[in-house]
Amino acid sequence: MAGRAEGFGRFSIGGLHGPLYSVTTLADDGPGSLREGCRRQEPLWIVFEVSGTINLVSQLSVSSYKTIDGRGQRIKVAGKGLRLKECEHVIVCNLEFEGGRGHDIDGIQIKPNSRHIWIDRCSLRDYDDGLIDITRQSTDITVSRCYFAQHDKTMLIGADASHVGDRCIRVTIHHCFFNGTRQRHPRLRFGKVHLYNNYTRNWGIYAVCASVEAQVGKGERYIEAGQKKKTFEFYTEKAADRQGASSGLIRSEGDVLLNGAQSCLLQGVGENCVFHPGEYYPTWTLESPLDSLKDVLQICTGWQSIPRPAGM
Repeated sequence: MAGRAEGFGRFSIGGLHGPLYSVTTLADDGPGSLREGCRRQEPLWIVFEVSGTINLVSQLSVSSYKTIDGRGQRIKVAGKGLRLKECEHVIVCNLEFEGGRGHDIDGIQIKPNSRHIWIDRCSLRDYDDGLIDITRQSTDITVSRCYFAQHDKTMLIGADASHVGDRCIRVTIHHCFFNGTRQRHPRLRFGKVHLYNNYTRNWGIYAVCASVEAQVGKGERYIEAGQKKKTFEFYTEKAADRQGASSGLIRSEGDVLLNGAQSCLLQGVGENCVFHPGEYYPTWTLESPLDSLKDVLQICTGWQSIPRPAGM
């Protein structure tokens, strides 16, 4: 798994060079708990010997060089979520996140100054705040094959127009299924996001929002409207170190717009203002947005009943 991410998070190695750590209890803390493994400072590849729900009483901080590998079991994180604070090289794979409660409680919160992160094949729903939030100069992140449902503010990238350091943010989101979530698929400020081969269906306000100086790179996305037809939103804000306000840029190229979803008119002075992902990484798995891809994304995103590799 390590080193197999695509996009901006492709250099994440997680706990590749550390030993296995086995989670043997669903308790919030203590020997054999997920929290105990995540707080250790050495590289670890964390696996699970139990299935069930881990009810967190506080946010679970993940230290650098950790892989949290849910393959072979079914683990649901509830109550609170993961916090990736000032860390690097973290991989989170094949977990469920549901029912997080409390102000500023996200399923996965990535801030500040975290980098080389890969979130893969996770199911996320029903948190009081975001499902995945990426803010405060966190960058070089990939979110892939994830399933998002039953939520309002799904994914925030760049939290405030005053956080001008977020110009460094770079995120890749691919092969994800946003199923009836209300908004923020994602909402972006300042940074660069490459969206491709995603399926966004039946949103409540908009599908994707680009605000102050944001750039959303070319897609090949399935975008299927429900009652709300507005696909792209452009909010105008003023960066703290600029005189004038601006919105963001979205390149809508190769998108399949279904059920009356409105097409994107590029905002700004021209298409060349939007970055091209080829400037940053040489290859990615780009598939034609055919009906078969839409069908696959409905069944192959999120937590999957897949075995842990032999020998682990």
